[in-house]
Amino acid sequence: MKYLAAVGIALASLSAAAHAQSRTVFDVMESRGDLLGWEAVGRLDMPHGFCTGALVGRDLVLTAAHCVFDPDTGQPYAASGMTFRAGYHHGGAITERPVARWAVPDRYAAGMAEAGSMTSGEAVATDVALLRLAQPVSSAEADPFRVHETPSPGTRVSVVSYGRGREEVLSREPDCEVTQRYRHDVLGFDCDVTFGSSGAPVFVRENDRLRILSVISSGNARGEAYGPSLPALVSELRQRLNREDARPKVTTGARRITVGGSTREGIGARFVRP
Repeated sequence: MKYLAAVGIALASLSAAAHAQSRTVFDVMESRGDLLGWEAVGRLDMPHGFCTGALVGRDLVLTAAHCVFDPDTGQPYAASGMTFRAGYHHGGAITERPVARWAVPDRYAAGMAEAGSMTSGEAVATDVALLRLAQPVSSAEADPFRVHETPSPGTRVSVVSYGRGREEVLSREPDCEVTQRYRHDVLGFDCDVTFGSSGAPVFVRENDRLRILSVISSGNARGEAYGPSLPALVSELRQRLNREDARPKVTTGARRITVGGSTREGIGARFVRP
């Protein structure tokens, strides 16, 4: 994506990140039985790659905002070209749904439309997308996760994703933690992430229930990952999609916007494709 030109230099260091991942222990869900409890996490397939997403409502999928833009042209994907595959596993899925439309924060869209208007930290802080599915997912297929308030540094978390080298099966890094809370409500994690991990849910356990704390926005070769604080952004996007539901239907998909060439290096590389 052009607007990540400066940050994109860091992509060259992702081979080092992949090497670091080889030392990380992942729980790889090789059998369908391993997916029990994780059915609401799935692969979001686009025309030129994929991200990880998770259900936060019967017809709502949470992922990263940069996932819904073509990394080659910088233009937004039409919703009609996107499919969410819950519990994706070796070419199959527990269930799959086409995307009807999506929404990203106004601040994110505005920053992309105006070259040089957004630092990488500001971009990560609003790197959230909420997708409305064409049909709801039933309770017999998957149960959505709830969003969690931001905890303090030191809180143990886990990341569940379809990362590079593990594209066909869901895998979980069970033991990392919140390391820092930066400006603009950006959260830092000592989790190893890579291509395909974009939009992956970061889970925290609350009263023996898993809640989504953040989504993976970016990472670097030092095994650090970054994501936004979610509650206010998710609430904003839910309200916007609900308002759009109440309007007469004219078109589906996203409003086309112009992408600039900005963001300063400093918080890590963005990744979408394996």
